[in-house]
Amino acid sequence: MTPKADPTEHCRSLLRPPRRLMPALTPSDHSEEVAIFRSQVIGTITHRELTRGELQAELRRLSRQRYRPPDGDVTRTFSVPTLERWLYRYRHGGLDALRPRPRSDRGRAKNLTPEQRTLLLDIRREHPHASVTLIQRTLVADGRLAANAVSPATVRRLYHEQGVDKQSLRAAAGGAPRLRWQAERPGALWHGDVCHGPAIMVDGISRPLRIHGLLDDCSRYIVALEAHHTERETDMLELFVAALRRHGRPSALYLDNGSTYRGEALQTACARLGINLLHAKPYDPQARGKMERFWRTLREGCLDFLHAAGSLASLTDVNARLAAFLERHYHAAPHASLMGQSPDTIWSRATHVRDLDDTKLRDAFTARDKRRVRKDSTVAVDGIDWEIDQGFLSGRLVTVGRCLLDRPPAPWVEHEGKRLMLHRVDPTKNARRRREPRVAEAKPTTPFDPAGALLAEPLQTPEKLS
Repeated sequence: MTPKADPTEHCRSLLRPPRRLMPALTPSDHSEEVAIFRSQVIGTITHRELTRGELQAELRRLSRQRYRPPDGDVTRTFSVPTLERWLYRYRHGGLDALRPRPRSDRGRAKNLTPEQRTLLLDIRREHPHASVTLIQRTLVADGRLAANAVSPATVRRLYHEQGVDKQSLRAAAGGAPRLRWQAERPGALWHGDVCHGPAIMVDGISRPLRIHGLLDDCSRYIVALEAHHTERETDMLELFVAALRRHGRPSALYLDNGSTYRGEALQTACARLGINLLHAKPYDPQARGKMERFWRTLREGCLDFLHAAGSLASLTDVNARLAAFLERHYHAAPHASLMGQSPDTIWSRATHVRDLDDTKLRDAFTARDKRRVRKDSTVAVDGIDWEIDQGFLSGRLVTVGRCLLDRPPAPWVEHEGKRLMLHRVDPTKNARRRREPRVAEAKPTTPFDPAGALLAEPLQTPEKLS
């Protein structure tokens, strides 16, 4: 007897973006890449309500931090006026307002030579307590570094880049005190992580089990939870898109530093949606305490007993048990960190802004890159040949757009503000396709005879030449 198809699994598959297109979601150009970088620099204060004094304090704190711009070799700081200008531009115009404008002093920065880098790094490692000014003054005095060869700011950026600046050395030696923190409201911050569950047998084959989850920081409510066999950026984005459509967008998304959460697809989509993407410090599992505590609860109440329930035929069986655990136990149970209230109570009391329609989601998850149209009016996208009806674009470099939410994907060409659709190449059909007859080019009718013009001129006689 053929088992009935699960309608829940079918609907979930429709929400999933295509798998192989995820790595293609990158900034459309260098200008957008810089705008995304700037939005990440000021991201911690874009969605907070601050007084004038609190805002200036946060800006001063950010101005003391060092950042590596796109395509930058060294790190640098940004002044308070610059950060303030970025903040107000972002609030009034969004990501497009942060696109860079041409600078008049572009190209005047000085770079350290490899010999200078090696010398300065060796001295810092051997003498970690020496200041940058002392190191530079000593090297100039003994003749190993020319005067004004590098600035102290350049040397500090080098040390920060290599992790030998004083702040990094102090953090490695003692570490800052850890404080308990929480988002100010439900929906302000989501945590994302992956839990490794016990392997399950599917068709006689042992398959790994990876539980992908998104947790709201303030209410501890699980906005999305789903089991997969893999741990990839594609799986996380499928879960993220489903949560956005169901609950709206958060102000910030807090993830660890794994490769699953470091792809350009996630960074670009979050920046376009106005979601601040945050990553925990490397080698600091305590910073992910809320999510780790939920994984412990899930293991003790569900994952450790999967095999005791009998054979699990597929991920559908696992996801059914996960959904039952959330709705009938976890969301309704009192939580110690919520003063005895349940996550569902806190979550349901909050006002959630659901301002994401399908148009905004499609625009955020649209990838664009450059492709050259072949002479036969075809263009290759992810190993598949597509055909364009506008033959005049043959041989030209065009912009190909794809929405990662489409299943199957349907790319298009953007040319002069118009969207030109592509369709799969069918060589057999093209063999029977009737071609329009070529129109013979009309011959030029304007008289043009260089040799005849020379004959028309009178010849000069020897008497005239003399």
